[in-house]
Amino acid sequence: MPERPSPPRGEEAELLLAEARKALWVMVGVLAVLWLVQIVNAALGYTLSFDYGIRSRDVASLPEIFTAPFLHFSWSHIEGNSGPLFIFGFLAAYRGVKKFLGVSALIVVVSGLGAWFTAGAGTVGAGASGVVFGYFGYIIVRGVFDRRPIDIVIGLVMALCFAYQFSLLIPAGEGIGWQAHLFGFAAGVLGGWFFRERRRKAVAAEAPTTLLDRPEGQA
Repeated sequence: MPERPSPPRGEEAELLLAEARKALWVMVGVLAVLWLVQIVNAALGYTLSFDYGIRSRDVASLPEIFTAPFLHFSWSHIEGNSGPLFIFGFLAAYRGVKKFLGVSALIVVVSGLGAWFTAGAGTVGAGASGVVFGYFGYIIVRGVFDRRPIDIVIGLVMALCFAYQFSLLIPAGEGIGWQAHLFGFAAGVLGGWFFRERRRKAVAAEAPTTLLDRPEGQA
């Protein structure tokens, strides 16, 4: 079956720009929701974070893996997450919001379950940092799996500019949910492979050689 011809470069650039605009507005919307939730949460004395955060190995708390990323424990907590979340989230989404949503779901589930299984007994975890590390891992490896040089460069630049993030993948003191960081990062790397672009191999359409195709004098 012949492959569908790729769009002209100008059309491809327009499509990429359109997806980048969508990615920008998606991340603006995500941050708007996070900050609105934070305002309500702070006004309630952060009871939402304790009620809807992840309680380690508490079966009743499993649904909270989907609510915990939207909750924080202080203004400094959300401020520290917002910048990297916007940058990494936009870079993760600019090649397609649909794929980005799949990657996000994988990161939320894996980082949440990882924290649920491995966090200290009696602890409550909340915050978007697991998702931040997931996007960080995803954009570092995406270019390699997709074989796109520009994305490889972006991944290297982000890894160098935010190298300090790697120090937060391991235990770093009381009150830091490194488990969500570590499992989120691993989920992002896994997402880079699972959601990689699958290019169909070109098949050379060669007509079979017959006796009529051979030069005269050859059997």
